[in-house]
Amino acid sequence: MELLTGEAPWPVAVAVAIFLLLVDLMHRRQRWAAHYPPGPVPLPGLGNLLQMDFQNLPYCFYKQLRRQFGDVFSLQLAWKPVVVINGLEAVREALVIHRDNTADRPPMPIYEHLGFGPRARGVILAPYEQAWREQRRFALSTLRNFGLGKKSLEQWVTEEAGCLCAAFADQGGPFSPMALLNKAVCNVIASLIYARRFEYKDASLDRMLEVVRRSANEDAGFLPELLNAVPVLLRIPGLPGKVFPAQKAFMDLVDELLAEHKMTRDAAEPPRDLTDAFLAEVEKAKGNPDSSFNEDNLRMVVVDLFTAGMVTTSTTLSWALLLMILHPDVQCRVQQEIDEVIGQARWPEMGDQARMPFTCAVIHEVQRFADIIPMNLPHMTSRDVEVQGFLIPKGTTLLTNLSSVLKDEHIWEQPFRFHPAHFLDAQGRFVKPEAFMPFSAGPRTCLGEPLARMELFLFFTCLLQRFSFSVPAGQPRPSDFSSFTLPVAPRPYQLCVGPR
Repeated sequence: MELLTGEAPWPVAVAVAIFLLLVDLMHRRQRWAAHYPPGPVPLPGLGNLLQMDFQNLPYCFYKQLRRQFGDVFSLQLAWKPVVVINGLEAVREALVIHRDNTADRPPMPIYEHLGFGPRARGVILAPYEQAWREQRRFALSTLRNFGLGKKSLEQWVTEEAGCLCAAFADQGGPFSPMALLNKAVCNVIASLIYARRFEYKDASLDRMLEVVRRSANEDAGFLPELLNAVPVLLRIPGLPGKVFPAQKAFMDLVDELLAEHKMTRDAAEPPRDLTDAFLAEVEKAKGNPDSSFNEDNLRMVVVDLFTAGMVTTSTTLSWALLLMILHPDVQCRVQQEIDEVIGQARWPEMGDQARMPFTCAVIHEVQRFADIIPMNLPHMTSRDVEVQGFLIPKGTTLLTNLSSVLKDEHIWEQPFRFHPAHFLDAQGRFVKPEAFMPFSAGPRTCLGEPLARMELFLFFTCLLQRFSFSVPAGQPRPSDFSSFTLPVAPRPYQLCVGPR
């Protein structure tokens, strides 16, 4: 009768409110457990979501909380319990010592609308189970051993470095290097996946880069966090498409490229690239429902390689060139080492690294200083674990703060300055401290690390072998402060290129 007369159905409203409160209390019960990490007091329902500063990168907020609560603290994102791990000892304990118990991934409902399902999880976001092991083993083997046609992966990177140098030489005045760096690194991934490269003026390459850029920007902010924490909101008709249009466009682009590639494949010929190799495994796995080699998963592996290996590497190279124009003494010393070890008669090779300690130190220091991925991708505990004396229950999301390791004031001599000596011993030999972990640590170490290390060394040495870089005359000295983007990029700058 109340509904018919227009009066508020207050008993129903009270019952719903009590139900939601009980659910909220149930999801927060671990906060009352002994030895659970401390943290800010959450609000009912939303937890700590409203306290987070989404205008800046989340790690800035985590840095403040670390000062208040210590290296291991907890948050509540709606009904999702989260523990943030900071500092070398705590991060190492979580990712290395407890490696098999912290290598799982939490559910990420925002990706369901893109086609991530039980047979399409790729490598990066897949649960820590047999399918993930199978796909990671395949991807790492391909990156390490695959000869693309008659060319090794190193040959592809070296040839692309030559194209990049030619494009730099064509610049008539001051310019921003980011667009050309993006195109070069994208071509390396395209070579690996499709055995082809795009000309730098190709409109389809520009389109691909723009879609990837916009797709990466959609992952950050309040709304993705809210939708992951309260996935029932994803059932609102049309909402996912409006929130993540670029990610949907990226998936459509990958489907288009794969369809085009399949039309030119000859199953009787040796694989031309990763796509052909994967399709050969799909054919072998026919009739095996337990195999992770299926066409749905192929598209996700391709997406993983693009996202793990493209924007991050080009952003690191952009930092490298900025730091060279800000530190011309370092640039000169790198060039001197290049001249002594390689000379001008041939292109650099990966085998040269062992005789170039200063150049290796500079590249590693660029990665440490730039700190482009300050927060690792989320992990999840598959059983109760103890980190730094705190109990972290099974099913808890773990966020490891890699920035807190790369900028640890107790480990690095000058953590907030560009200082290549961090990676040199007293005799000038290259050393890599345990705290250098821009690619994370443990079983979930970045899939693209082997390729990224190759690209960083070959692109960087090829460029400095051919050119000297400087601040354009009459322009103010650029800043080495970062922008609030992900990955963390330098603020826009221009440079001048002079032949050597």
